[in-house]
Amino acid sequence: MVNGNPSRGIRARTLFLSDIHLGFRHARVRELIHFLREVQAESIVLVGDIVDALSMSQRPFWNDEHTQVVRTLLARRRAGVRLIYIPGNHDASLALMADMLQGQIEVHREWVHRTARGRRLLVLHGDRFDGEIPCARWLARLGDATYETVVMLSHCLTNARLALGRPYWSLSGRMKLKVGASLRYITEFEKIAASHARTQGYDGVVCGHIHRANLREIDGVLYANTGDWVESCTALIESTAGELRLVHWPEDAQPSRRLAAEPVAEPA
Repeated sequence: MVNGNPSRGIRARTLFLSDIHLGFRHARVRELIHFLREVQAESIVLVGDIVDALSMSQRPFWNDEHTQVVRTLLARRRAGVRLIYIPGNHDASLALMADMLQGQIEVHREWVHRTARGRRLLVLHGDRFDGEIPCARWLARLGDATYETVVMLSHCLTNARLALGRPYWSLSGRMKLKVGASLRYITEFEKIAASHARTQGYDGVVCGHIHRANLREIDGVLYANTGDWVESCTALIESTAGELRLVHWPEDAQPSRRLAAEPVAEPA
């Protein structure tokens, strides 16, 4: 494991995070806090569903750890880190956030990111593609009762494993890739997102939304999904040299998972 010394942590040109779902009881905020302590990034791009307004409207929840995530991000902004927020379907209404953040971050519906290697990437949450593909029911929204039950069980199992010193493992992530309809949805989503970026003239797309991290080329277009902090605890980073890599936390002390040819049926 990387320790808390910033000089030995992960240094990045850009950090992409999505689907943290602050305000959702089973968000893995403790892992996220530890991860943020290890990453020194010049820019942080929040790719939607950072705050789960939908979940909080149905089942209000917030604790000190959720507040600590917000404070950590704002502290990075005050330290000179560029902070960009792209709303998702769970945090599309930014009235409360706008008041709380008091203009301390940039908010965009979509963002065009140019890597250090000159690649132009379209950054968006991904919910705009919902109407283009049949949506697996348990992926339709985080508030779905069946899906939330699975996430709750997965959350409890993960906590038990960590208490016993076992590696992080997501039951819900494994189940998602064992259900044919879910895997087909993920694959179709990836193809549509890459196709959209291609038709718009971009070299690739960065998104979140489906809670499935991946990094691969699709017909010559880069598809990058940051994953989430409910099931998989993943993030996308761009190195100072412009290389994109996925990080699975807390398994990875250093960025890993280079470009993969196809979705891999393994725990998210």
